Amino acid sequence: MDADLPSTRPYLIRALHEWCTDGGFTPYIVVAVDERVQVPREFVRDGQIVLNVSFDATSGLRLGNEVVEFKARFGGIPREVVVPVDHVIAIYARENGQGMAFPAPQPASAKAAPQRLQMVTRDEARAPTDDPSGSSAEIAHSGGDGGEPPPRGGKRPTLTRIK
Repeated sequence: MDADLPSTRPYLIRALHEWCTDGGFTPYIVVAVDERVQVPREFVRDGQIVLNVSFDATSGLRLGNEVVEFKARFGGIPREVVVPVDHVIAIYARENGQGMAFPAPQPASAKAAPQRLQMVTRDEARAPTDDPSGSSAEIAHSGGDGGEPPPRGGKRPTLTRIK
């Protein structure tokens, strides 16, 4: 792969955000949080935060090639949010769970094997896997995103990281 080519991630994020908005869905992003991510830390769970990035929940939303930035209220307090695009690990429609997942960012020194991500139903995520390490982990809603997370239970799809 040519190192000079720009990443497809920001383009796919913008396309899926537009698809959600045009379809009347609420776009949510899942963000891997580290020192480069500017989000309210009190809403981070297990190193991730789920953010409502609809035009109704944000002000000044900019889906750029390098960062996603906007202002939003968390617990009634206005906050500035800045997320490097490579820290967005999923974007999906809240109402039906359809969207796309991306590999989590790797530390600059780590040369880990690429991860494979797939969409599965909530029941499949709870089912035993062929992976002897049992390392699959469900991406959970962390709240603080300007809206309530979808109700638990039922056969709603969820994102599961498969290593």
